[in-house]
Amino acid sequence: MSLDTSKMSSGQRAAMELAESSRDTRELSGFAASIFDGKADFSPVCPFPMQPREDRIRGDGFLDPLRDFLKHHTDPDAIDREGEIPQEVFDGLARLGAFGIKIPTEYGGLGLSQTNYSRAAMVLGGHCGNLTALLSAHQSIGIPQPLLMFGSEEQKRKYLPRCAHGGVSAFALTEHDVGSDPARMKTEAKRDGDHYILNGEKLWCTNGLKAGHMIVMAKTPTPEKPGAITAFIVESNWPGVEIVTRCRFMGLKALYNGIIRFTNVRIPAENIVLGEGKGLKVALSTLNTGRLTLPAACAGMMYRLLEISRQWCSTREQWGQVIGKHAAIAAKLADIAADAFATEALVRYASALVDADHSADIRLEAALAKLWGTEAGWRAADQTLQLRGGRGFETADSLRNRGEPAEPVERFLRDSRINTIFEGSTEIMHLFIAREMLDPHLRRGADAIDSRKPIGERLTVAAKAGVFYAGWYTGRLLPIHSPLPHDLDPKLRYHLRKTASLSRSLSRSIFHAMILNGPKLEKKQMLLARLVDAGAELLAMACSCGYAHAVKDDPTHPLASKAIATADYICTRGAQRVGILLHGHAQETDSRGYALAKSLLG
Repeated sequence: MSLDTSKMSSGQRAAMELAESSRDTRELSGFAASIFDGKADFSPVCPFPMQPREDRIRGDGFLDPLRDFLKHHTDPDAIDREGEIPQEVFDGLARLGAFGIKIPTEYGGLGLSQTNYSRAAMVLGGHCGNLTALLSAHQSIGIPQPLLMFGSEEQKRKYLPRCAHGGVSAFALTEHDVGSDPARMKTEAKRDGDHYILNGEKLWCTNGLKAGHMIVMAKTPTPEKPGAITAFIVESNWPGVEIVTRCRFMGLKALYNGIIRFTNVRIPAENIVLGEGKGLKVALSTLNTGRLTLPAACAGMMYRLLEISRQWCSTREQWGQVIGKHAAIAAKLADIAADAFATEALVRYASALVDADHSADIRLEAALAKLWGTEAGWRAADQTLQLRGGRGFETADSLRNRGEPAEPVERFLRDSRINTIFEGSTEIMHLFIAREMLDPHLRRGADAIDSRKPIGERLTVAAKAGVFYAGWYTGRLLPIHSPLPHDLDPKLRYHLRKTASLSRSLSRSIFHAMILNGPKLEKKQMLLARLVDAGAELLAMACSCGYAHAVKDDPTHPLASKAIATADYICTRGAQRVGILLHGHAQETDSRGYALAKSLLG
C-alpha cells in the first residue's frame, strides 16, 4: 500500500515519499491499536505486566547506588547555575555504569532491562534535568541504541565498550533548515572508494561538545534514490570535524549542545549503520524505544513535584485552613498525582513489551506515552509553580539564601519545557500517530481513491471495502466486552467498560472523518490531533486501571494506598476529556482559525 502523492507539491511529495519509505511496514497489532480500532482488548494490561522480582532486584543493584551518588555527589542547582557538569560527576556516573545501562555485559555494560532503564530515567528526572538529558541523549538516540538494534558485530565490539565506560555519544540529524522534514537535508556523503566524504553542518547536536563519537545522518544520493539518507558512525577527533559554537537555552543550562561542521570528513564504509539509504529507518526505529526515556523522566519529575506540593499544601495556611483544603488548590494537587501515576503506567507498560520481545512493535505505545507524558509533565510543573505562588517563581538559590527550603520548582519548569519538543514535538507526534492510526483503513481502502490506479481496480477495492465495513461498523455499535480479572475492583471494572465504549466511539469517529473528508483528511491536522488525543487518553486510562490493580498492595509504591482512588480520578477525568474531544464540534473553529492565520501570514 502506498499513498497517492500525485496531487502534492514537489516538496510535499519528497517529504511524504521519504517518510513512507522509512516506515515500519508491519501491520499494527497490540493494545493501543485495538483502542483505535474500537475493539479494546484489555488482556495485555489487566493483569498488568509487572516487572519480575529477579529483574527488579538486578535493577535495584544499580538504582540504589545511583540514588546515593546523586544525593551526595551532585548539586543540580549548581549545575544549572554554572552551566557545567563537573568532571567528577562524569567520572562517578561512569564508575556506576550509568553510561551503559542497557549495553550487554559482553560489551562492558550493565545489561539491564528496558524497565530498569526507565526506572533509572525516573530517578534522574526527579533530580536533575541536565544529567537526565546527558545520559538519555547518549543511550537512547546516541551510539548505543542504534548499534544494539542494527549494528554489525564489528561495530558493537569497537564502539559499545567505549560507550559503556563513559565515552559520551551523540546523534546529529537537525540542520538549520531541517527539523522534522529530513527531505530538506543538505549534509551529504559521497562515495570515494572504500570511504565516504562527508560535508555539511548539524544544529542542536545534544552531547556534541562532549561526544567522542556520534551517529550522523547524511544524504547519499543515487540516480535511483536521490533523497536517500544514510546513518554513519563518525568519530569526533577525525580531521574535518569541527565544533562551531555551543548553544544555550532557557532550561537545561548544562546541555552540551552545539553546531557541528563536517568538512571533507573521510568515513570508512564499514561505519555505515544497517546499510546505505537506510538511515531514516535507523532514526525512526531507534526513536520508537528511545522516546520512552522522556515520559519516564517526566514521571520521576512529577513524583518529585507531587512531594513538594503535598508538603506545601498540607502546611501553608490561608483563610483559616491549610490551602490543600481549598477546592481550587485540591484540584491541582489531584491532577499532579493523577498525571504522575498515569505516565508511570504508560512507561511501565511499554517497557514491559520491549522486555518481553526486543523486536516488539511499540510504535503506538511509545509515541502515545511520549505525547501524553511530556504534556502532563509540563502541566504538572506549571501547576506546582502556581500552587507555591511567588516561592514557585523564585529560584532555589534565592530561597536558600533567605532560609527557606530550596525547592527547585522554577528549575523544573524551565527544564521540562523542552520535553514537548525533544524527539518529536507534540504537533509532529500527532501526525505520526495519526498516520499509524489510519494505517489499517488505508490498507483496506487507499487504492479506491488513488488517482494513479485504473478505474476498474479502484472500483473493485471500493466494493471489497464496502462489504468489510458493513460488518465492521455494526461491530462498533455492539457492547461486546473483553474478559476482566474476577478480583478487579468494581470501580476499575466500571472504568474499563467505559473505556471500551469510548474506544468504539473513537473508532466510529475516525471512520466518519475518513468518509467525510476523503483524501483531504491529511490536511485536517486539528481534527486528527483530537482523535489522537482521545486515543492517548483512553490508553492512559486503561494502563492506569491495570497498574492500580497491580500496585495497590505494594508498600514500595508512593501511591499504593491511593492507587484505586487515583485511577478512579484518572478515568473520570479522562472520560470527560474524550467526550469533549469526540463531540466538541470544533471543525468550524478550525477552519476560521486557519483562515485568520492565512490572512496574518499574507
